[in-house]
Amino acid sequence: MAQTLRRFFCSVAAFSFIFIFSSGLFAQTQQTAPSDEQVTNRANDLLKQMTLDEKIAQLSQLPGAKVPGYGGDEKPEETIKTLGAGSVLWVPDPKEIDRLQHIAVEQSRMHIPILFGLDVIHGYRTTFPAPLGLASSWNPKLVEEVQSAAAQEARSVGIQWTFAPMLDIARDARWGRMIEGAGEDPYLGSAIARAQVLGLQGGAQVAPDHVLACMKHYAGYGAADGGRDYDASYVPEELMWNVYLPPFKAAVDAGVGSVMSAYMDLNDVPASGNKWLLTDVLRDTWHYKGFVVSDAFAVHSLITHGYARDGADAAYKAFTAGMNMDMASGTYLKYLAPLVKEGRISEQQIDDMVRPILETKIRMGLFEHPYADLAASEKVLNDPEHLKLARTAAQDSMILLRNQNNLLPLEKNKLKSIAVIGPLSDATIDLLSMWGSGTAPGPVVSVVDGIRSKVGSAVKVEFAHGPNISRTIPSPFEDISFLKMKEQPKQSPAEAKKAFDQAVAAAKRSDLAVMVLGEIDLMSAESASRSSLGLSNEQEQLLEAVAATGKPVALVLINGRPLEINWASLHVPAILEAWYPGGQGGNAVADVLFGDASPSAHLTVSWPRSAGQEPLYYNHNLTQLPETDPRFKSRYWDALSTPLYPFGYGLTYTTFSFDNLKVSPATTAIGGTIDVTADVTNTGKRAGTEVVQLYIHQRAGSASRPVRELKGFERVTLSPGAKQTVHFTLGKDELQFYSPMLKEWVVEPEQFDVWVGGDSTATLHGEFALTK
Repeated sequence: MAQTLRRFFCSVAAFSFIFIFSSGLFAQTQQTAPSDEQVTNRANDLLKQMTLDEKIAQLSQLPGAKVPGYGGDEKPEETIKTLGAGSVLWVPDPKEIDRLQHIAVEQSRMHIPILFGLDVIHGYRTTFPAPLGLASSWNPKLVEEVQSAAAQEARSVGIQWTFAPMLDIARDARWGRMIEGAGEDPYLGSAIARAQVLGLQGGAQVAPDHVLACMKHYAGYGAADGGRDYDASYVPEELMWNVYLPPFKAAVDAGVGSVMSAYMDLNDVPASGNKWLLTDVLRDTWHYKGFVVSDAFAVHSLITHGYARDGADAAYKAFTAGMNMDMASGTYLKYLAPLVKEGRISEQQIDDMVRPILETKIRMGLFEHPYADLAASEKVLNDPEHLKLARTAAQDSMILLRNQNNLLPLEKNKLKSIAVIGPLSDATIDLLSMWGSGTAPGPVVSVVDGIRSKVGSAVKVEFAHGPNISRTIPSPFEDISFLKMKEQPKQSPAEAKKAFDQAVAAAKRSDLAVMVLGEIDLMSAESASRSSLGLSNEQEQLLEAVAATGKPVALVLINGRPLEINWASLHVPAILEAWYPGGQGGNAVADVLFGDASPSAHLTVSWPRSAGQEPLYYNHNLTQLPETDPRFKSRYWDALSTPLYPFGYGLTYTTFSFDNLKVSPATTAIGGTIDVTADVTNTGKRAGTEVVQLYIHQRAGSASRPVRELKGFERVTLSPGAKQTVHFTLGKDELQFYSPMLKEWVVEPEQFDVWVGGDSTATLHGEFALTK
């Protein structure tokens, strides 16, 4: 009873009971969501009661763990007790979250609940495929379902905010953070962005059992020079509008509740102090009403960039550019109050930046329900449906790149022994990717265990690890305890040779070798860019040696980016790209290898032949001597300029044909719509799923237009011999582009090409014209 009374009087102290009662909010919080006006009025009432320091505390996200090289506060209690806090991050432990929340609600003067944030990128307890893998499914419905399950698990333990989705367009496979996004295409990226926001939040508004989404890294982060993480990006305005910004706009339209700024300079102005990004585009053009948080330590890093002269200047430039919340650097806590006292920032400006943070907490119901029910959370965390979904999602994320002579699917009754070989064959944490490994304490199924489970005792499964793999330059994230990522142990030359020889011997003793190669999670993540894309640490040599035994080889890739597999593409009969497939990854790989699941995923990136081709993307412009010119040989004199596998590519265990393309009408005025239909037929002997893709090209206009642009896609599942007509509509959204000449969005009266097929090299062609 004493505790109940204390909470009641704390609530009265936090905001005016008379206001709540008279506005009807007390009753409405139990039944319906309050209106925008009621939310704003309640936030304003809180602001009237807060001191300047308490307001600034709401603009601060406190670190709950130390980060090597940056510091951090493992004990933010005093700040929370004295001033409160807008947010706390890097606290994955539910009991610690609950403890800190009790301090905020019961001991701080204003009793404002904390918004707890964590990188729940693709799962909390149940870890789903990494985002690039999920996007490879070309299935927004699946993506939404996965993120909804991840959100429910996170919210059940007190995490209310995730720093996802990452919406950076990635055209350069050397960039380590490609794994966190949806690939190179703005149309597909926008569809996946929309699905992620709706899944994480449970809709445009955050549902009670879901989390606040945070689109990142706003914006242009994926265009870093040389693919080097954190390096500057130089992106012309038309590329920003046409390529890099569309996924972010789609997320805003879907109702995303928060935004994270990027680390890098964008055209010489750091994104975390870039008024064009944070105010001109985000708020003035898109009318965004939520709040913006910096990436970790990015406000203070404005000094490192050479953009701010000191901490006070960094706080001023970030704040006036439109940055609501400082993540972990403490710069706002230290310098905003003096800036107000000096008259450089007004308290009204402080109020305007705090208001959307308070409004978010009010809308999410945190004042009424600040604590998670940790006893009830176990049911959510152990929901068997989530494991089933993780397995299905992993199956649907895997891309069959090669299947010579139909080696796959494997038939158990024709095999007596299998050698599972490679440094990722027995991997567990390394199947999860960087942020997945930090939030998944549950069991992870390795590939070798998945295969053993699949074949049972009828087939002998021998495992050989081969030489260990590691980075040349260590990752700074290996030392962060809550991420759990580790390099494989260093080996002496003799130890590596012994492991190599044992692997080859295992292949010789077996009917077939399944090789599991690629990258540990530290190799493809934040601060994990590469100058080369080859299979490192003797993996290439091991692959060639195993293939030289004459035994059939199926190569499974575990990685976060396309890798250089030119030799394998000619000599290894079957190649399955599994990305980082998540906790059920081993089972899903076995399902696909043995035909219990049919591969249906397609590439969302162009697969290069070598790192020297990067950046590489399908939607480039025509050139003085394009590929269509008979004189064209190659833009390089020593290699082809085309990708090894094109954007949109993916094989299945059957075959499909496309015909009967119809474009109607052939001519229409601007403002009208174009209907495109085509027939898709399963011409093989097995059921399968194809991703039907539509591309267009505008032949002339106020700017050169890409050779092809994806403007529609649909997953189609067909039985052998079955046919289906697929329908697409092209309207303003598909036909418009930002013109660098006219400085506006335009739909122009021109002639257009249209193609429909299974990847970006589709040959089924039609055309139409737009008139004035």
